Amino acid sequence: MIMTINETQDEIIEEFELFDDWADKYEYIIDLGKKLEGMPEEQKTEDNIIKGCQSRVWLNARKENEKLVFEADSEAIIVKGLVHMLIRVLSGHTPQEIYDADLYFIDKIGMSQHLAQTRSNGLASMVKQMKIYALAYQ
Repeated sequence: MIMTINETQDEIIEEFELFDDWADKYEYIIDLGKKLEGMPEEQKTEDNIIKGCQSRVWLNARKENEKLVFEADSEAIIVKGLVHMLIRVLSGHTPQEIYDADLYFIDKIGMSQHLAQTRSNGLASMVKQMKIYALAYQ
């Protein structure tokens, strides 16, 4: 059974509750980044670069069976971990579900307070781009 966006967010929150300090949480995000499949080189185009990110981040979406599937990659391993979580939460849902999603897990795991301002802005840009794709595919 496919989990809802909120069920996946709650699962990520539970995973982060296993760690006591931010060093461990960062390590976990880096591990997630290593699991990100990335995307084909031919998809790493100027059109797929997310503006407003400190390091280069590519994001692409395609529609499969009325659901959006996201692919992403980044030069920075921590960013790969962040985008991995976003893809885990949003990929495989309808454009409407993605557009309507309230991504509360970012605040609940303390990400907003612990990321540098530039990373925080980049994360917001990634979320914004995913919502733009959702709107475009509706």
